Amino acid sequence: MVNVTINGITVSVPEGTTIKEAAAQAGIVIPTLCYLKDLNEIGACRVCCVEVEGERRMVTACNNPVREGMVVHTNSPRARETRRVNVELILSQHDCHCATCVRSGNCKLQELANDLGILVNPYEEDLPHGIHAMWTTTFPLYRDAKKCIKCMRCVQVCEKMQSLGIWELTGSGGRSTIDVSYNRRIKDADCALCGQCITHCPVGALRERDDVQRALDALADPDIITVVQIAPAVRAAWGEAFGLAPEQATVARLTAALRRMGFDYIFDTTFSADLTIMEESAEFLERLKSGALRNGPMFTSCCPGWVRFLKSQYPDMTALLSSAKSPQQMFGATAKTWFAKKIGVDPKKLFCISIMPCLAKKSECDLSTMQNEDYGKDVDLVLTTREVDRMLRADQIDIKNLPEEACDSPLGTGTGAGVIFGATGGVMEAALRTAYYMVTGENPPADAFRDVRGDKGWREADFDIAGTPIHVAVVSGLGNTRRLIEAMREKRVRYDFVEVMACPGGCAGGGGQPIHDGEELAYSRGSVLYGLDEVANLRFSHENPDVQALYREYLGQPLSELAETLLHTEHSGWFMPTHPDYNKR
Repeated sequence: MVNVTINGITVSVPEGTTIKEAAAQAGIVIPTLCYLKDLNEIGACRVCCVEVEGERRMVTACNNPVREGMVVHTNSPRARETRRVNVELILSQHDCHCATCVRSGNCKLQELANDLGILVNPYEEDLPHGIHAMWTTTFPLYRDAKKCIKCMRCVQVCEKMQSLGIWELTGSGGRSTIDVSYNRRIKDADCALCGQCITHCPVGALRERDDVQRALDALADPDIITVVQIAPAVRAAWGEAFGLAPEQATVARLTAALRRMGFDYIFDTTFSADLTIMEESAEFLERLKSGALRNGPMFTSCCPGWVRFLKSQYPDMTALLSSAKSPQQMFGATAKTWFAKKIGVDPKKLFCISIMPCLAKKSECDLSTMQNEDYGKDVDLVLTTREVDRMLRADQIDIKNLPEEACDSPLGTGTGAGVIFGATGGVMEAALRTAYYMVTGENPPADAFRDVRGDKGWREADFDIAGTPIHVAVVSGLGNTRRLIEAMREKRVRYDFVEVMACPGGCAGGGGQPIHDGEELAYSRGSVLYGLDEVANLRFSHENPDVQALYREYLGQPLSELAETLLHTEHSGWFMPTHPDYNKR
């Protein structure tokens, strides 16, 4: 153990502990802008500088380990002045129009400036301009160069966590900035649109494309019938912006709020998650029976960020993807066919909006393969959880005192199996529950496949279905996914069925979820979803009465000709920008 004195408090910490970590053990907070444990420990922002007795220079606390007998001052006059000057210098190269920033009130730089009492900045403003400040307004991910503080978080998260390296530091000295790597435009890069760079940005330099006005325009159009779906993971996070506990932030309370905003029909994506399980489970069993799995496992296809990753990094493996559309797209296709017929309206009058924890969904709904000549796009518009939270605040809805209201029918019923879609491992578990039933005609114990749960980024398990051994894997985070695929290529591992989620922890930690700087909430949100499954009246997708009615009245059975037309897709029908045939579409 190493003994160190910080602000007069003596603490003993293990060797290798940083000054910042040692201070935290003493109850002393050392602020920082760039620090992310195990990802970004480079002292780029210099806000964490402290005074160490015997050292001539100020020392960054985030990446310097303590020494025996070290005496540290975090709030000495010199330390205070250094911190203030460094924040002022950062502010001089930051667009400080906070009132019009999406992160106002949830910005680490704003919080630091307020804490330091910076009312006037003595340094001249020096912001990017011209071509250096330009960015496409159509891509789902938006970057504002004038707000970037060069903390390097996005670079490190994309490189170390997601293994894509979309961002890099360009220029030098005071002209250095972050931009798309290899001098590319973002729309020409192999970005998976996972959005992890956004959720780890301490300021408003990165955000989703704002589609709120398009949603408001649809609500205001008397000739449009608005149909909105709420993704499973949204229920575990939407209330965080309003200080609601998970038991208060129910999907029923969000449903009530959306009704007051003027949406005509409000449904739950757990319905189409159950529908996805019916199709995906049947497809898996078909591939298993035909021997197709000898050529490689069946990959889940419900995460569009993962699909983008596979098609750009390992395009030769695209055929291994399940052909099933994601729950979002299945919902849209069902709403504009079966549901439209039920209510007797022209499907072209329906405007289908998704509330998703994800940026990649914004891109997915625009794919040419997610459209139908009879009704147009399956899904017309995608809003992130953050965008919906902003809409709720704009309408001044008293969320905490709002009574709960049920979703509409018949696309509003979901099972526990559909709910856990939002957590890593949930798709696999739900699929195996129904696959077991399809083979044996009996339900397994509801928790028979819980071994795929957990907070490890890559998990594997073995199960037996009616005497047939099944070897499966669950992976979340694209860095972990790359390691799994490389292991498959090197024949170090072999699987029958693999679930992949682009975001660590699954959709619960998606790039469109509420941002809490320095906190990783995916697994705690996921535990909320598993808790909802445990108390659900229905825990098997094949027992969803609305799904049963859909097959009975319209589709016939899983993998029927009509189901293939509406609920499945051809992944080879579109290309990523890095593909040589991208411009030949």
